[in-house]
Amino acid sequence: MAAKIGGLPLVLGMTALGGVFEMLLSRVVHRLRRIFTPEVMGLVVTMVGISVIPVATRNFLGLAGEGGRINPEVLAVSLVTLGTMVAITVWSRGKLRLFSVIIGMATGYIVSFATGLLPAAHLGQILDKPLLAAPDFSQLSWSFDASLILPFLIASLCTSVKTIGNLTTCQKINDADWKRPDMPNIKKGLLADGLSVSLSGLLGGMGQSTASSNIGLSLGTGATSRSIAFTTGGILILLAFLPRFAEIFVVMPQPVMGATPLFAVCFIIFTGLQIMMSRMMDPRKIFILGIAMIFGLSVTALLDAYSQIGIVWLRPIFGSSLYLSTLLAVGLTILFQIGLKRKTSRDVEPGKTTYDDIADLLEKQGALWGARPAVIAQATRALNELLELLAALNLAEKPVRLELMFDEFNLDLTLEYDGKPLALAGDYAAPLSVDADVSMEQLALRLIRKDADALSVAEKDGRSRIILHFEH
Repeated sequence: MAAKIGGLPLVLGMTALGGVFEMLLSRVVHRLRRIFTPEVMGLVVTMVGISVIPVATRNFLGLAGEGGRINPEVLAVSLVTLGTMVAITVWSRGKLRLFSVIIGMATGYIVSFATGLLPAAHLGQILDKPLLAAPDFSQLSWSFDASLILPFLIASLCTSVKTIGNLTTCQKINDADWKRPDMPNIKKGLLADGLSVSLSGLLGGMGQSTASSNIGLSLGTGATSRSIAFTTGGILILLAFLPRFAEIFVVMPQPVMGATPLFAVCFIIFTGLQIMMSRMMDPRKIFILGIAMIFGLSVTALLDAYSQIGIVWLRPIFGSSLYLSTLLAVGLTILFQIGLKRKTSRDVEPGKTTYDDIADLLEKQGALWGARPAVIAQATRALNELLELLAALNLAEKPVRLELMFDEFNLDLTLEYDGKPLALAGDYAAPLSVDADVSMEQLALRLIRKDADALSVAEKDGRSRIILHFEH
């Protein structure tokens, strides 16, 4: 849109402005944790992978245009290229796996040249480029158009959510005990991404963004050291001054352009699904993810229908499965926050409330809040043991008031009742073991403390309170 209205200067100016939007969002993103939930992040990661499929498969199959036929030669070379990457990743040992993609791409180039898919003219194109040259800034200029602020703002929002999803994926790859997105880390990553977008516009380049395919490659090869990123960045800067070597990637054969992203997409999609399913589901979340994914996927199938939308600045949104699904997921998440309480309470009776009753209560509430299944299972065991202990000691004179409170970091179960407080004498936090010197009461407390991260007791005016705390 910017190119049609004002040419390259407007593209550069609005790109720089788009980066500013992203940097501003990075300053407040930690306050939007309820919107950018792990489920939404997982959906974004999944849709990033899915959005690559149409272009990647067209190159993989050698389709020349709409309605084009499969090119058997391109397909054969694509299979060889992808097969080489997969074989090294699955069956190789040691450090060879780190180079599976490079070896596969090199194989694709060689076989493409041997079969004529990489013509000699392309090799001549590489040799025609100077070995050393500085980037040309003589045509650099910028302009702005107020009518494009809204579409660039929306594009920046979608790109930011994608970046958050990519950063979340990186965190999950590098942390076997990953629980939730690390928001301080995401703030810095989003700021860096927005800064790169603005600098790119100011220096005469296109808008930049974190590459989901590279994250998929990192997962596939096991190469996740940040020193690799620093080295790669240095190589890319160097290539800007070495046009001949940069041209090697410009003339990349179609099979290589198809096989490489498909290799990465396998990891991207299933990492996104893992992030989505790391939280319990309820009808709200199922509708958020289901509706967003359905209409996101419909973009590829119904692109002609969406292209008829009369509002010009809305067309880019309906031209991208990633953009449409992202905006729907964020919008529905905000909508479904209505009526969602982070605190609930009810009465339970020690000795009468069964384990199944407790499990049913916590699982339903956990799904509503999007809690981790492992934490809900811990809370269920601890609460059941505590109610059995209260019944055995005959401490509660009336039904116990149970209050549940949740945020993304904590789950607290508070029990209040009229009666004597639970005694916490002894080393109830000691490692669980069956010892002749340990009473049944102490054994029960150790079972509770094994699941709960903290256990506290208080009493005032004959009203006792027990708090079970779980880190989420």
